[in-house]
Amino acid sequence: MPRPKQPRNVALARKLRAEPSLPETLLWRHLRLQPDDVKIRRQHPIGPWVLDFYCAAAKTAFEIDGIAHDMGNRPAQDERRDEALKALGIETIRIPASDVLRSPGQVAEAIIRYCKRQ
Repeated sequence: MPRPKQPRNVALARKLRAEPSLPETLLWRHLRLQPDDVKIRRQHPIGPWVLDFYCAAAKTAFEIDGIAHDMGNRPAQDERRDEALKALGIETIRIPASDVLRSPGQVAEAIIRYCKRQ
């Protein structure tokens, strides 16, 4: 039986695109240029979620995790979300925001390399 279509969270995605975090802004400066012809989408809605960065060709989400992702019930929520995305055929790569702040260019290069080998 086909899975019922979930509404895409387009309004939230637009809001998040308009108000990005600093790590997302720094990383997007590199990824938006589509290096090596790898297309990355930012704040891409899939079902009830909005993915920080998504490469459709590699079916991979790249999530930039700040310190809040280590607190409270957030790790369990992230794990459930990652499992649900995996069931849709989407792999999730979690990148610490501190890595992006330290070297956004290197993180962007690693994302591009990953997408190209998929």
